[in-house]
Amino acid sequence: MKLCVALDLEDKDKNLVLANELKDKDIWLKVGLRSFIRDGEDLLKAIKDINPNFKIFLDLKLYDIPNTMADAAESIANLGIDMFNIHASSGKRAMMEVMKRVSAYKNPPVVLAVTALTSFDEDEFRYIYNESIEKKVIKFAKDSYESGLNGVVCSVWESLHIKNRTDKNFITLTPGIRPFDSNSDDQKRVADIGKAKELKSDFIVVGRPIYKADNPLGVVDKILNEMEK
Repeated sequence: MKLCVALDLEDKDKNLVLANELKDKDIWLKVGLRSFIRDGEDLLKAIKDINPNFKIFLDLKLYDIPNTMADAAESIANLGIDMFNIHASSGKRAMMEVMKRVSAYKNPPVVLAVTALTSFDEDEFRYIYNESIEKKVIKFAKDSYESGLNGVVCSVWESLHIKNRTDKNFITLTPGIRPFDSNSDDQKRVADIGKAKELKSDFIVVGRPIYKADNPLGVVDKILNEMEK
């Protein structure tokens, strides 16, 4: 299991201060919509300048018509990042087109499909998708697996179910990790590190509990220690 730290701070400099503080740690860094729209490729280059070995997950959740998604995926692959995501609800045709384009690269990035956002509760999700979270997430995961993707973004609670219905090596990246009884903020389907390990999550994403802490490095060390137990 790997730790992915979210760089979601209010300006580029603060994100880079955090990255610099964590530069000696074996972690991934997640760059999301807020940071990428504001700071773009310059932020990605600045992260690699701090530590060329940093792995970057570009969390943009692509969702459009198949050709547009595939064009965007090529542009992302050209940025030299290590992992990005698309929405499973864009459909198998779109997902397969993305993988066709990305697979042409010598060292293609990992591609994950978002199943159900961890901010959804059961009622909100059913209102939009007319099905339970568990059933729909499994369907989305199977579609993603059959479309050739490397894995999915899901909550911890769906991780093991997905592996059991696809493949044990099919990646599950799980946001909504709240270590050490942290505030869940706007996340609904949250879990701690122990549960993530138990349910075979491959990546855990932690943001606010780290970057809002007085000692982010100390929190990261504590998380890594907990992961190694």
